[in-house]
Amino acid sequence: MSDLAGVARHVLDVARAGLPGWRLAVLAPPGALCDRLRDLGAEVHEGPFGPDHGLRASVTTLRRVVRRVRPAVVHSHLAYADIVVALAAGRGPRLVTTEHGIARDDVVYHRSGTRTRAMAAVHTARLRRFDAAIAVSRATADAMADKWHPRIPVKVVPNGVAPLAPRPPRAPGLRILSLARLAPEKRLPALLDAFAALRGDHPAARLTLAGTGPEEAALRAHAHRLGLGDAVSLPGFVDPEPAMAEHDVLAMLSVWENCSYALLDAASRGMGVVASDVGGNPEVLPPVSLVDADDTAAVAAALARQGLDLSARPSLRDWPTVDDMCTRITATYAAAGAR
Repeated sequence: MSDLAGVARHVLDVARAGLPGWRLAVLAPPGALCDRLRDLGAEVHEGPFGPDHGLRASVTTLRRVVRRVRPAVVHSHLAYADIVVALAAGRGPRLVTTEHGIARDDVVYHRSGTRTRAMAAVHTARLRRFDAAIAVSRATADAMADKWHPRIPVKVVPNGVAPLAPRPPRAPGLRILSLARLAPEKRLPALLDAFAALRGDHPAARLTLAGTGPEEAALRAHAHRLGLGDAVSLPGFVDPEPAMAEHDVLAMLSVWENCSYALLDAASRGMGVVASDVGGNPEVLPPVSLVDADDTAAVAAALARQGLDLSARPSLRDWPTVDDMCTRITATYAAAGAR
């Protein structure tokens, strides 16, 4: 699984497409994202910023870049950057935030009630400094409203997809792929259980659990207990593009998703898709692709249908493109009074 997924992918897509009528400059800590942005010709300001560098260094870096660039808008992504921007961006630029990763169930991100309440209070306070807020799905916007009570309207701007050249329909098959961190919230043991049930009728089926994380040893042990042997592989990080080309169905049984790039990419490439009926997933996928992750038989049946019935696979024919997404972002800037 790529280390430039999620928010990094969003930023790369925006840099590649451009924001109509706007000059884009990106502040990020040193790393692969800055390298890729430079490859695209983007204006990059690299410096100590983010949780690995601490609050004081992050505030100092942001203030220095704002003085140098003199932006009309400071647009932040992810909770730590949101907080730094609220503290340090000053009164000149308009402040805009995009929420990519809030869950309806707080336990997904915060392991204690005390931390949950503390973070909700922080986000409620920092949103008072912002002029506009964007959510990547309606479910995300609703969760923001319920938990943080923003005083500004939240505009929904889904992650866009890049137009793909026409391609022949993918052949049916049961090579199943998961692109996810090997963590409890991804409910990968449930996927293994469903895959074991599927193998009863389709012994040639194969499953790849791509990614790394704390559950790797437990997942290997669970696959062994289920007698899945060589039918399951855990290769660690993989490049999503060739991985999707080599599989027939993408499975994602997460506790929560906002607007998953993996689901968007799989559906746009003609793969079968099976995902839990949570968060923003119903905004991306038709009912035939959605399952109750705890219903082993239903997940197994959905995997088989998505693999073998090409007519059941989802389509993103009417989904916003990356250019559409960028246009909607700039409309949000204008609505916030930025010029």
